[in-house]
Amino acid sequence: MSLYDGVDLRLNVPHSARMYDYFLGGFTNFAADREAAGRALAVLPWVRSAARANRAFVHRSTRVLAEAGLDQFLDIGTGIPTSPNLHEIAQAVNPRARIVYVDNDPIVLSHAQALLTGAREGRTAYVEADLADPAALLAAPSLRDAIDLARPVALSLNAVLHFIPDGPGAPDGSGARRAHAIVDHLKAALAPGSALVISHLTADLAPEEIARVTGIYHSAGTPLQARTHQELAGFLAGWTVLAPGLVPVPRWRPADPDDIAVTDVEASGYAAVAVKP
Repeated sequence: MSLYDGVDLRLNVPHSARMYDYFLGGFTNFAADREAAGRALAVLPWVRSAARANRAFVHRSTRVLAEAGLDQFLDIGTGIPTSPNLHEIAQAVNPRARIVYVDNDPIVLSHAQALLTGAREGRTAYVEADLADPAALLAAPSLRDAIDLARPVALSLNAVLHFIPDGPGAPDGSGARRAHAIVDHLKAALAPGSALVISHLTADLAPEEIARVTGIYHSAGTPLQARTHQELAGFLAGWTVLAPGLVPVPRWRPADPDDIAVTDVEASGYAAVAVKP
């Protein structure tokens, strides 16, 4: 039996998770994904470096929070599993850590069920849900069964919010600041001591190239919105931002020379970690 039996993969349509997998050198991608990724690479040759820099930030931020004592992690927009995954990093620090992965792509679901197995002492779960509907996401029984929202949770929104463009459909009905309304909803549900981890595409550092890449994603059927430093700071409002602040992805607490081998322009993204008072 194939891993994909009964799953509608829509192989003729590029998907951002599979394109990201291709940028990282993975093999869970198909012709349509590689074609769209190739167009992006033609415009922005350093996209692969940006993907690797973002992945390294996920590892560093997870390790920092686990070492600080957080033992519950909610990773929304998981993407194709690529070892080491977030649960491997967290549970290497604390084997009792509990991790919930969330995504709405059927191919991610297939791989999550097969690959995302955690330490025996802890818990690793997967929830099929949509970031665009945070209330339903938070109410998912499998999420509630795996983590306790009355205790601090590290909420990871890495390289996912730029796929939520502003416009109609905000949870508060405003429409204008859709992504901010979603993040505010999630933040409000978390206990004091929780952390928010964000990485996000920006056009601040390479405006012409990012505009062209955004167009490529749009033409592939995936809305993509780069945001400014000021716009991204709004996601962190009301929480204490940890040093070094909201900075280019490679500059967030680099752990080794490889972390800063990618330039700010090549990363074309900002990253930050903030804690709820």
